[in-house]
Amino acid sequence: MKILVVEDDPMLRDGLTDLLAGAGHEVDAVADGASGARQGREQSYDLVLLDLMLPRLDGIEVCRRLRTVRPTLPILMLTARGAEEEKVKGLRAGADDYVTKPFGARELLARVDALGRRAKAAPAEPEVIEADGCAFDLGRCLARRDGDEVSLTAREVGILRWLHRHRKRGVTRGELLEQVWGTVGTLQTRTVDMTIAKLRQKIESDPANPRIIVTVTGVGYAWAEDAED
Repeated sequence: MKILVVEDDPMLRDGLTDLLAGAGHEVDAVADGASGARQGREQSYDLVLLDLMLPRLDGIEVCRRLRTVRPTLPILMLTARGAEEEKVKGLRAGADDYVTKPFGARELLARVDALGRRAKAAPAEPEVIEADGCAFDLGRCLARRDGDEVSLTAREVGILRWLHRHRKRGVTRGELLEQVWGTVGTLQTRTVDMTIAKLRQKIESDPANPRIIVTVTGVGYAWAEDAED
């Protein structure tokens, strides 16, 4: 597997790199959260080993950002002993599993292998989607229409993924807040509406009459039934 290690402690980072490489994995390692979020979005990995306490961006936010863009990417979080509340936050942010420091090499490798097997068994989500003449390269956060290319933000990609995954039904604003923003779904805010309005400007041939992301009165939004080419 190709694994990204995000750990600020240089001794532990080097130790994890050596351990995983010795087990036959290809390993990249970075020392802060911002670098981990950027590299995890821009490159393709089979698993991310993510420390909870990181400089520049903590592990919770890194997990949310990676999960928004790559919802099926296995994330194994490293947590401090006794930090139960932080473990819960990590799992709610999208982590698949956690290992408590200090941990044994055999336990870590077993959890890595288990997540790898689980990921292989799960059906892959599409990275490229075409709808109403617009092509979305979700892995690269890009949209193309009539030869023009536009960049998409991580949250815009998250919205597209969630709506497409649940295209048989309408999706509420609260659901999008929870699944894409990682916040409380009951929060009273216009953030979802404003983000979708900006997204429509990028992807719709006529934003005033959307044919990809449609409004469902009394519910929220949906992937249009006839959107897919």
